[in-house]
Order: sequence, then C-alpha cells, then structure tokens
Amino acid sequence: MTSQPLPPSHSDVAPQRLMGIALMAGAFFLFSLLDASAKWLNHHIPTIETVWSRYVFSVIFVMIVVNPGTKPGVLKTKRPLLQAVRSLFLFVSTILNFIAVNYLQLSQTISIALATPLLVALLSGPLLGERISRDRLIAIVVGFLGVLVVARPGFGGIHPVAILSVCSVFCTAMYAIMTRHLAAHDSTETTLVYSGLVGALLLTPALPWFWQNPPDILTMMTMMALGVYAALGHFALIKAHRFAPAYILSPFIYSQLIWMVILGYIVFGDIPDGFTLLGGFIVIGSGLYLIARERKRQGMTPAVAN
Repeated sequence: MTSQPLPPSHSDVAPQRLMGIALMAGAFFLFSLLDASAKWLNHHIPTIETVWSRYVFSVIFVMIVVNPGTKPGVLKTKRPLLQAVRSLFLFVSTILNFIAVNYLQLSQTISIALATPLLVALLSGPLLGERISRDRLIAIVVGFLGVLVVARPGFGGIHPVAILSVCSVFCTAMYAIMTRHLAAHDSTETTLVYSGLVGALLLTPALPWFWQNPPDILTMMTMMALGVYAALGHFALIKAHRFAPAYILSPFIYSQLIWMVILGYIVFGDIPDGFTLLGGFIVIGSGLYLIARERKRQGMTPAVAN
C-alpha cells in the first residue's frame, strides 16, 4: 500500500504565505518606483523614449535570467498571435499611462488604475464565460463610481488626460485576461519574455526618429532602472503566487496607493486632494469586497501554490 503525501502543516504554510505576501508587496512597491521614475524622466527626455527604455532594458534584464540557454524552448509559444496581441495591449497601456503621469499626480493615476481588477471581473463574463453574480456586479459598479469621484468629469475635476488613464485600465484588463488564458498553453517564463519583447521590437526600429541624448548620467541610470523595476516587479509577482494563493495576495495590490502617495510627495511635492483619496478608498473597498466574496465562494480553501 502506497503512503499518501501528508498535507503541509500550519507551521510550514505560514512562513510560505508570509514570503508570498512580502513578494507581493515588494512587487507593487517596484511598480510604484517604475511610475514615479517614468514621470521624472518625462521632464528630461521624450515620453516615447521613456517607454522604449522601460521595454528594452526590461527585456535585457529578463533575458539574462530567462533565455534559451537557461530555459530551453522559452521562445516557443503555442499561441503566437495571442501572445502578440496580449503584449500589444500592455504596450499601449504603458504609453497611455506614461503620458497621463505627465499631467496627473501619481495618486490620481493609481486611484484610477486600481479599478483594473474590477474591470477584469466584469470582462471575464463575456470573454471567459464566467458567471457575474449580483454581488460582483454591485462591487464593480461601486468601484467605477469611485473612479468618477477621482476624475469628476464635467465638475472641474482633474486634467482631461485622465481619460487616457481610463483607457490604460481597459488595456491592462485585457492584458490580464489574456494572461489567464495563456496560462493553459504556455509557461510563465515564455509569457514573461514576450511581455516586453513586442514593445522593444516595435519601438527600437523607430529609435533614430525620437532619440534624444540623456542630459546627464542620472537620467541614463534612471532609464536603465525602469527595466530593473519592471523585470524584478514581474519576477516578484510570479514568485509570490508560488508561495501563497491569490485570495491571500490580492488585497496587497492596494498597497500601491500608499507608495504612490508617498513617492508623489517626496519626488514631486504633490499632495492628493480629498476627492482623490475618497475615490481611491471607494475603489479599494469595492475590490476588497470582491476578493472577500470570491474567497467565500471558493470555500476559503487553504491551498499552497507549487
């Protein structure tokens, strides 16, 4: 009679989940540094060059670790068109977001961006065939009301460029949905490599038309740092889900609002107004409610990712 493997004990699970939480929080801290650095760079080089830096240097850093030598067959994909379209959505989202941060405070862009999980939940119905419950629909509607509180269209709200942030949210949601779909076809490493590769390939041939020499070494180092933040952030995000289930990690997405407020104040002297904070907290509250309902629906099964 073959003995069955014992389930992980509580003493084994707790440290793994803490590690997952630390990696998740670290990932969104890195993404906050990415946005703050992009906003700073836009004052020194063209925005399109900032976007190019984010993609090219992230591909370089990712390929140092994940390449055909360390991971044979990493560039082979079973769904090349889907990988390309997914990466294109991420590319467009990055451009829209980097333009928006020129005119908006970091706290404003992130308050809008935090609606992404709500839009993913809404689009998962028609695109992935998932049932949208009444609770989920209520949380989504309330969350988008929070976005309206931040933007206040037609009521003397923030800069009209906020519409680009909203469009960026849509692109990011489509990117996230396609990522979920690709998980059944390609490895995480393959999908990670293609995430940056498409943007780098699209922009590099046009480099002579938009390139402007960095004015100093600090600017050049910040351009390279964009790639480090993006690559390490995505690595941490992937690794986090191997230590803890999604329902434990998801609430820590909203820690990014704290980091963006802090960085916005330290780097740019921005102080978020009451509408931005109120709208941000409405979006966060809706997202946390959605996570709690999803956790209850799944029966709160304490699974540990492999």
